[in-house]
Amino acid sequence: MKPPQPILVADLFPEILDELLRLLAGLSAEEWEKPTACPGWSVKDVALHLLGDEIGNLLRRRDGHAVSASIAGWEDLVAFINDWNQRWVEAARRISPRLVIDLLQFTGVQMCEYFRSLDPYAMGGAVSWVGPDPAPVWLDLAREYTERWHHQQHIRDAVGKPGLKQPRYLAPVLAAFMHAMPRAYRQTPAVDGTSITATIAWQSGGQWSLLREKGVWRLYEGVAPGPDAEVGLDEDVAWWLFTRGLTADQVRRHITVSGDQALGMRVLDMISIIA
Repeated sequence: MKPPQPILVADLFPEILDELLRLLAGLSAEEWEKPTACPGWSVKDVALHLLGDEIGNLLRRRDGHAVSASIAGWEDLVAFINDWNQRWVEAARRISPRLVIDLLQFTGVQMCEYFRSLDPYAMGGAVSWVGPDPAPVWLDLAREYTERWHHQQHIRDAVGKPGLKQPRYLAPVLAAFMHAMPRAYRQTPAVDGTSITATIAWQSGGQWSLLREKGVWRLYEGVAPGPDAEVGLDEDVAWWLFTRGLTADQVRRHITVSGDQALGMRVLDMISIIA
């Protein structure tokens, strides 16, 4: 086992932006209105959400234009994000598809440039679904990458277009998502030395382990020696589960657990998004 390695994705943002713009430019009027896996949101709504992400990131991160909000804890944060996202989408629905594409290109290029300007090895703010502590910038950028990847996948699934599931694009998503594993287990008591290994199968997957050390669960890459529980699932099930696209009950028939069943099944509580 070894500590998780940096996930460097700055060069991928322009690529997935170009893929998104090509995808949207080829949609028919009917396809823009197709429902997606995001409850109550059409393809156009998801595209508008991505536009809102770019605008929000530019104004907060690059321009230092703070948005005041009273957030006392995780539940308040989720409620705030859900309300913010929904109000933006409802207000922006009057924008035409053509203008949505133009605005995504305009804001997306600026966002890519900003991300490239950052030092990935510097310390930044917390990644909320990882934990409350400051995180390296590379992990924050990986989080931003997963947001863009998985919502683009929602659009692709809705209109029956092939997904960006090549390892170049999906492997960083899965690696970033696994950083939520310690948080999923934070309320699970165990003696020091207890370990769980999770294997995500297929080309973009890998193996990660949690090890209980000094009363804290720590994430590692690789297989723990003699793990107390081993969990296996494939890459497509994994990303849907970690983004709330599948429920724990839906995943149970697609997951394998050996060893301590209760310990292994805790991975079903793992969520790698805020809302």
